[in-house]
This record gives sequence, C-alpha cells and structure tokens, in this order.
Amino acid sequence: MADYKMHLLVCGGTGCKASESEQIRDNLLAEVENHDLTDEVQVVMTGCFGFCEKGPIVKVLPDNTFYVQVKPEDAVTIVEEHLVKGRQVNHLLYRDPENDKPVSDSKHMDFYKKQVRIALRNCGFINPENIDEYIARDGYAALAKCLSEQTPQEVIDEIKRSGQRGRGGGGFPTGLKWEITSKSVADQKYVVCNADEGDPGAFMDRSILEGDPHSVIEAMAICGYCTGSSKGLVYIRAEYPLAIQRLKTAITQAREYGLLGEKIFGTPFCFDITLRYGAGAFVCGEETALIHSMEGLRGEPTFKPPFPSESGYLGKPTTVNNVETLASIPVIINKGAGFFSSIGTEKSKGTKVFALAGKINNVGLIEVPMGTTLREVIFDIGGGIKGGKKFKAVQTGGPSGGCLTNSFLDTPIDYDNLISAGSMMGSGGMIVMDEDDCMVSIAKFYLEFTLDESCGKCTPCRIGNKRLFEMLDKITKGLGNEEDLTRLRTLCKVIKDTSLCGLGQTSPNPILSTLDNFFDEYLAHVRDHKCPAGQCKSLVKYTINNDKCTGCTLCFRNCPVGAITGEKRSPHYIDNSICIKCGVCYDKCKFDAVSVS
Repeated sequence: MADYKMHLLVCGGTGCKASESEQIRDNLLAEVENHDLTDEVQVVMTGCFGFCEKGPIVKVLPDNTFYVQVKPEDAVTIVEEHLVKGRQVNHLLYRDPENDKPVSDSKHMDFYKKQVRIALRNCGFINPENIDEYIARDGYAALAKCLSEQTPQEVIDEIKRSGQRGRGGGGFPTGLKWEITSKSVADQKYVVCNADEGDPGAFMDRSILEGDPHSVIEAMAICGYCTGSSKGLVYIRAEYPLAIQRLKTAITQAREYGLLGEKIFGTPFCFDITLRYGAGAFVCGEETALIHSMEGLRGEPTFKPPFPSESGYLGKPTTVNNVETLASIPVIINKGAGFFSSIGTEKSKGTKVFALAGKINNVGLIEVPMGTTLREVIFDIGGGIKGGKKFKAVQTGGPSGGCLTNSFLDTPIDYDNLISAGSMMGSGGMIVMDEDDCMVSIAKFYLEFTLDESCGKCTPCRIGNKRLFEMLDKITKGLGNEEDLTRLRTLCKVIKDTSLCGLGQTSPNPILSTLDNFFDEYLAHVRDHKCPAGQCKSLVKYTINNDKCTGCTLCFRNCPVGAITGEKRSPHYIDNSICIKCGVCYDKCKFDAVSVS
C-alpha cells in the first residue's frame, strides 16, 4: 500500500455489500481511471468497519476522512472533489448528533473513541483476500515466533499469563484448555474453530471471518503447534457464504505461501485446515453437539466429562475455540501476555466484541475493554435510544442471557458481573429495547427461539420449555393468573438445574430476569389483562377519539378487515369484535385521533 499516495477503503462486509458497496467500489475504480489516477490511488474492498448504521462506508487514507451512507453515484463526487480538488464532500461526512456538525475523522467520532480493537484490528483496514496485506500488518509473525523461538509449553504459558478466557460464552481459560489437550496422549489430535454463530442479532464471528480470516488461520496453526495437532477444522454455518468464500481464499493463499501444509517455516511442524458446514442449528454452538455434527451425526450434546480436550472429534483430543478467541491469539504472542492482561478487569482480561442491535441509534459492531459499563456502550458508543425514546432494557448473551434495566447501566461488563446481574456475556449479542417493548413478549420471543432450536435430547429442555412457552402464550393473551407466575418461576429453576447442556440450562434466563426486573408488567397482564406497552395484540384495544377525528377516512380506507365505519367529515368508529389489532389505523392517522389501551 506504500506505493500509493491515497487509498479508498470500501466496506465489504455483508451488510454494506447488500447496499451496493461492490458497485461503489467499481464506480470508484472507473472514476480513478477516468482521471488517470491509477498510479496514485488504490481502491480496496475491506472487511466490516463496524459502523453498520451508517453504511455503506468509504474511508480515505491518509487523511482518515470517513464518508457514510455512500451511494454508487457518489463515486464521481468523491473522486472529483476529494481526490482531484482536495476538498471533502461535506454532505457525505458523519454529523455529530449533538450539534449537527460534520466529523471528518473517525478517531473523533463517539462511536470509535472508547473502542480498543484487538480481535477487530484488521477489519476495515486490509483486503481480506490479499495475504500480503495481512503479512504487512505483522501477519504470521506470531506463528513464526512460536515455531522458531518458543516451545509449545512456553506458548501455552504465555496464553495462560494473558488471562484470556474463551469468547464463545462459557469463559473457560484458553491456555488451560490448550494445556489439557497438549497433555492428552493420542496418535491424532484436532483443532476446531467454532464459527457456528447462532444468537439472534449476533454477527461478531462472521464479521471477523469476512474481514480478517488469516488471523483465525494463524491462531489455529499456533494452537496446533501447542497441542500437538496436525489437523484443523472450521465448523461454519452454510448461510455465511461471504465468510466461507474469504476463508477458502485465505486457506489457499496460506498453503501457497507455505504457512499451511508440510514443514511450516522449514520446521518439522505440519498443519492444515478443512471446512465443515453446519445447517444453522443453534444447539451446535455447544462444543459436543458441534463435534457430533462434524462427524455426520445428529447435533446433540453429551455429558461431560470426558471433555473434548480429552475425547472429542472421532474420539481424539480436540481443542475447540470460537472465532473471536482465536483472532486475539496472534496479538498476545506478538505483544506479550502483559499487553493483553493490562486491559480489562481482574478476572476478565482483554477486550470483548459486541454486536449492538435493536432500538439504538448506532447499530454496529464494537470492541471495548472488559470493564466498560453498559451505559458507556449504549449511550456513548451506541448514541442512545432511537427517536428519543426512553431506555427500558438491554438483552445480553442472546437467548441464553437476561434483560437488564436502568439500575444495571453502570455495571462494568465482564463475565462475573453479568452473571451476578442475572444475565451473561454469551458470544456478544447486545439487543437494546425501549419503552414500547413488552418484556413478557420479549421473554416469549427468546423462549420460542430456544424451543425451536432445542435438539430434544433431554426431557427438561424438550418438554419443560414447551410448558413454559404455553404459560407465556397464555399470559400474553390475557388468560393467565397470578398462580401462573409462581409456576413459571418454579419450572424455570427446575429446567436450569436438570437440563443436559448449556442451551437448556440457560433457556429460562430471559424469563427469570424479566420476572425479577419487570414483575409489574407480568402482574398487569394477569391482573388487569392489559399490556402496558401495547404490544400483546389480544390485550390491545384501538379506539377513535371523536374530538380529534376529522372524518378524513384515511383509517377507513386502510383497514384490512373493514372494522372501521363512518362518513366523510364525521367521527369514525372501530368495531373491536372485527378488529385484528394490526395497528394500521394508528399508524395512518395524521391527527392522533386513534388511541391504544
């Protein structure tokens, strides 16, 4: 990249590609050629920048100008104004929401200010399909250091000193897991990368594989060296086509450079990687279920011990780490355990990647030091709640986590604090909710997801969650009573204590956390048969205020079932025996005449 005076970095993550970022790149290339700038300007398709809310994104180097919500037709203006005339294109710059002033440099944007990027260090900076760009940013230096300067045990000790814990949700110490596998005796061992990311709203691992696949390949090779394994497998869901394509390209390039295969760096160490595809089963995120799926069996968990580190894939010792865990390994080796352990909290070292989604202004992918508070993530980085609404809750840990309220906003994010608060870290999904969300319906939504994704092997999960869902469904339809709330809590505790794997053991968490933090909403549903948020259709009633209704007939013309009657310029009425609670009348009314109760 040093041969060029300027670089145009175009976001090539899945979200921006869906918004025509490839066409933006092609148009930029054409304009650069039209202005005879091909020797001076390089256009690069990168991985995800993280600021998904404002994509597609084009970043200009070396001045670090950050253009947002770029359209294919903007390529002409960017080249003519910025590259030729040296003037920034103001209408494409990010604007500070507080003062509406343009912010040209991403380093001065609130979204990035508090981030510390380790796992995401290369995403948005390099072409993920060009191994030379990865090598230019210290790529494969960690593998070379391990093979030439350190014994396997010395590398493991370095990982242990760093304090890194698995980022897949369980938080098991990475170095300890590697050490157990290294001490297991077998004629063959395996390294498995768990890329089966299934939480609703989560896209951390996918983005890393799309933006920096070589970091995962290098880390798997390091793990193979430490544990005595010559074979690696990446278990990735088949509906991640871009991640798969870039991973395949990276593996091919690594083989061509002698970084995978026989006698890597001229040493006796041999290691190669193959892919295994998952069908999108959430339960296969659990390591024993994942291993069974790779073996061609039904994706069901088994009792532990033995742990995969002792008996895993094909009955051989197997180290299973998720994508984010592996992506940080080269940094720990290159910069030392002290660098990584200096970030974070006493028991949760380093950084964590989160996928911010829901009712938040800055939807996107972030990486922050462990110990950053929820308030900082949601309001400083996330920009607060959409539409000026009130914050109500944040769901951390996906379907396995809990819903945390205002009282937890100043909680430092780490494994232990989130568990103490009634939630969990999980893989890193973080969904924000506002005042319009019904927490009973939210609990029902997550439970329905878990119910669909359960493998059905154990009775507590297969039957117990079905009974939980029936009770929640009954409550949201206004048919519940206070005894149901007692039964809900009791059954939740039984399922947590008796389920076979983590899916069943954590499936009641959304219910228990909403019962603890939003019990008044549950009482409103069972005592008053009302939904305070107006989201449970069976409990909602739409009425028209005669004093506000002008008789414009807009609601009448848009009602899909003919539940609204009335003459022009006269008040209209809703027949609630016909009304299907679709809310079209409420949305269409321009005079605030339709109310929900």
